[in-house]
Amino acid sequence: MKRGGYVRQLDGLVPYGEALELQRSLAGAVSQGALPDTVLLLEHRPVITLGRRTGAGEVHVPEGAAVEIVETDRGGKSTYHGPGQLVCYPIFDLTRHGQDVKRYCRDLEEALIRTLTAVGVGATRIEGLTGIWLESPPRKIASIGIHISKWVTTHGYALNVDLDPAPFTDWITACGLEDTAFTTIARELGRPFPVADVRRHAVAALEEVFALELEELPSGDGAGLWPQPVHTQTAGAR
Repeated sequence: MKRGGYVRQLDGLVPYGEALELQRSLAGAVSQGALPDTVLLLEHRPVITLGRRTGAGEVHVPEGAAVEIVETDRGGKSTYHGPGQLVCYPIFDLTRHGQDVKRYCRDLEEALIRTLTAVGVGATRIEGLTGIWLESPPRKIASIGIHISKWVTTHGYALNVDLDPAPFTDWITACGLEDTAFTTIARELGRPFPVADVRRHAVAALEEVFALELEELPSGDGAGLWPQPVHTQTAGAR
């Protein structure tokens, strides 16, 4: 039996700090039972986020680069977010999903694999490596980093749809992995691919994997449960 939940798809480029504040507000509401499981889908302005296991020397951003650097409370190491990447923040109460952190991570991986399959890209897990990959040769297409407090999740995954992957190697040692190749849906398909065309598949995959029925929740939902809309900026050319 499926449970009801909400999805909110934010337009434009969302500053990382505003998205983090929104996640925390939603997590409080989910924890108190004021909201069901809720998913945020968005794109960020260029930002490098540092997970709790980020190592010394992992960030080597050149002087003057137009990118924000933010320390976070998620697991994992460093990664890059920017226009052309779909970021998914599930705010889930894991008491409804087995209270199993490893299972939750596997389920996020499965949702990513199903999302990619739906757009014609075959992806998989690789033993010993985090995230989602394409094989022969190995190239990473999605990253996962989560935080759980009182069984409520924040952070989530980032799927490379149609962006320049150079920051993953030029600005950081992404995920702490040396000499890792990064790819995108657009590169694998050999054509431009809008983030908007991936979102519905991402929602469908989350519904399937987590047994949810996600209803779009607009801002100003009338129940006083949704935080004030974040300030967004229209995405420019990629």
